[in-house]
Amino acid sequence: MWFSFWRSRDRFSLDEFRFLTDQLMKVQVVNEVNKDFVIEALRSIAELITYGDQHDVAYFEFFMEKQVMGELVRILRISRTVIVSLQLLQTMSIVIQNLKNEHSIYYMFSNEHINHLITYSFDFRNEELLSYYISFLRAISGKLNKNTISLLVKTLNEEVVSFPLYVEAIRFAFHEESMIRTAVRALTLNVYHVGDEAVNKFVASAPHADYFSNLVKFFGEQCISLDKLVVNASKCLGPDTSGSIISSVDEIEDNLYYFSDVISAGIPDIGRLITDLMLKVLIFPSVLPSLRMEVVKDSDTGIGTATSLYLLCCILRIVKIKDLANIVAVALLCDIETFVPKSEAKLNGFMVNHGMSHENQDSENGGFRSDSDGQTLRVLIPNISSSLNGHPEDDIPQPDHGSSHSALWEALLSYITTGDDVQVSGSLSVLATLLQTKELEESMLDALGILPQRKQQKKLLLQALVGEGSAEEQLFSFENMVKDGICSEMDCYLQKLKEQYGLLCVCKEVTVSPRIHRLQVLDALVSLFCRSNISAETLWDGGWLLRQLLPYSEADFNGHHLKLLKDSFHSCTSSILDESKGTWPDLLIVVLCEEWRNCKRTIEASSPRKDPKSMLLPSHKSLSEEPASGESSFTAGERLCEMVKVFVLLRQLHIFSVGKVLPDQPPIHPTVDVMESFRAKRAGIDSLGPKPSVELSLVDAVPCRIAFERGKERHFHFLAISVGSSGWIILADELPLRPSYGVVRVIAPLGGCNPRIDEKHLRWLHLRIRPSSFPCIDAAKHTAHARVKSKALVDGRWTLAFRDEESCKAAFSMIHEELKLLSNEVERRIKPMLDIERTNNTKTA
Repeated sequence: MWFSFWRSRDRFSLDEFRFLTDQLMKVQVVNEVNKDFVIEALRSIAELITYGDQHDVAYFEFFMEKQVMGELVRILRISRTVIVSLQLLQTMSIVIQNLKNEHSIYYMFSNEHINHLITYSFDFRNEELLSYYISFLRAISGKLNKNTISLLVKTLNEEVVSFPLYVEAIRFAFHEESMIRTAVRALTLNVYHVGDEAVNKFVASAPHADYFSNLVKFFGEQCISLDKLVVNASKCLGPDTSGSIISSVDEIEDNLYYFSDVISAGIPDIGRLITDLMLKVLIFPSVLPSLRMEVVKDSDTGIGTATSLYLLCCILRIVKIKDLANIVAVALLCDIETFVPKSEAKLNGFMVNHGMSHENQDSENGGFRSDSDGQTLRVLIPNISSSLNGHPEDDIPQPDHGSSHSALWEALLSYITTGDDVQVSGSLSVLATLLQTKELEESMLDALGILPQRKQQKKLLLQALVGEGSAEEQLFSFENMVKDGICSEMDCYLQKLKEQYGLLCVCKEVTVSPRIHRLQVLDALVSLFCRSNISAETLWDGGWLLRQLLPYSEADFNGHHLKLLKDSFHSCTSSILDESKGTWPDLLIVVLCEEWRNCKRTIEASSPRKDPKSMLLPSHKSLSEEPASGESSFTAGERLCEMVKVFVLLRQLHIFSVGKVLPDQPPIHPTVDVMESFRAKRAGIDSLGPKPSVELSLVDAVPCRIAFERGKERHFHFLAISVGSSGWIILADELPLRPSYGVVRVIAPLGGCNPRIDEKHLRWLHLRIRPSSFPCIDAAKHTAHARVKSKALVDGRWTLAFRDEESCKAAFSMIHEELKLLSNEVERRIKPMLDIERTNNTKTA
């Protein structure tokens, strides 16, 4: 019989199909002797059924007539080898995936053979077998619709009581292999999107609803694992921490997108269930409390502040549930003790501070203060509004912090004013996410103080149109309208917090004055721009948020705000002037123009450019770090770029704050026609600067010697030249036939050369030679990878030997004279940017 199987036949014929079926029917047991035949027969049957489905209905008619499905199930029962089970599952997957004819698919699902294969007791200790099994289940789910799904379920009184495909699949939802988890999720989404009400009720009811509970718990475990990676990264415990964090973040976001896809299937019960689980299992017990205090967290269950800020952003950004977004917004306005039971807080060794005042703040400790015994920790939230707006011109009532507990919202704002770079970045990301969450009611944005001004005015206009007479004018005044709108929406969600989640929140401040939180947000942002220990990238995020809140008006800025911005700008101006005399004076204007355009584009963009996960990665150096002695030119260049970014932001914010249009180009004086120094003119150097192999006059040059290689000393003529805002050090060879003329051989930047006469050898002049360009001026290269690669650059070191001490001093003086000319020209050109008083009195075009 086995010999006849190998005889020559047409592979794609009905006769071949009959022959294979007849031979399989004769098999009574599958063992090592006949397994090869059975495996080849199963492969051929898959090909023939697929071929027949597309070319000849007679093939599938024979398949039904001979009940081949039953034969395949029988082969599985009598098989004693795993390889046959593997081939059978692969055969079924191929057949189901490639069937196009609806009648054929309907027949495949119309008996219990498929369910029998699904529920068969395979030995899943074999990982390959499990992979084939999951692929088989996923193939089935790909053919589900309202007609076919009814063939795979059992019903009783019009209710689904059994659905093996779904039940067996979710058993592997949390398998350690990510490919299996992904396949199971794809299968469940195929089930949810069918839209069968009976099936939807089945998956959303106990015990199958436990799948969603376990899913949220699994997600919570991933969040804890991410937090551990973040903590390790902050301690610099490993070189691959950033890669591990990004990988963990990708998994977390994949989970959230899966939640979003499940919700988009439109099953109300599942949407409500996910909302409840996210709030009860993760947000209320872990995320929100971590925003308020540095909890002494359990190493296995706690989540740190940075991770909580990131999670809050991602959940709101990805999981599009209206109730979830609005409940989180209301919760941010509630007292911290709403979410941290007193017994738990005491158990963790913490105590919430009720009567907070400025006298007990400890800003250097990030707003946190430890008691003397080291057993408790109070979180001190500064009264932002009163600290920045304690002036007669400000008549806005302030919240009474001493009479009520601090809200989570105040903690977020305190991070902006006193937190480190990570906390500031995270808090700004949360505010930006809330601002862009379409599911959030505008009245809730108004209550938080982050409703954009244009939406405020639109809302005010629409509400004002409702009033019809002077008697209604007071009723529809701004204060009453906003307050009524906020209270009605807030009452609704406060009621949900109380009834559905057992949380009693009090939000007195909003009912007193709806402008308080808006003023606090503005105060916090202005305070942020006055900080010198925050990276420029983070400050730009604050600039974007400010422009979103106040897109075209200076109405919300008061005199104190303007003074703070002005003082901060003047402080930054002195640093910019220092840079004009520093390592990169020749690139200062180029960087200013480049970053001006970048900053304007960033703060006027429709969405923030920074991904929330960036807050979890190691941050850049801040401006507060003092330049190290003997620092490299690369470090000085990084500091220059950072300083310029802050400078242009403050300059643009000042223009915006006084209600003027922000120009596309920075106000910089153009170059003048005659820029060359006398020394450059005498040497014959034009405005384009020196070029290699070009002749020049050596009238001011000083002979010297230098060895670029050990034992190979060369004689040159040294010359320092500046042309406008550029400068060079030139080494030239004297022409033998033209005395006092030479050919340019070596060119190096004048800026940052740091000339120094050797103390022991007064004829020696030491110079540092930096690169001629810096990566930060090229936006396309200004990435993390480019930054790491650039750090491999090292500065050159020249030692020039002159004939005598006078020649060495002459070269030294020449460098300083040309550096001064270069610096003066740079200062002349950027002077309009430094003089904000004159700009205030001049209309911007």
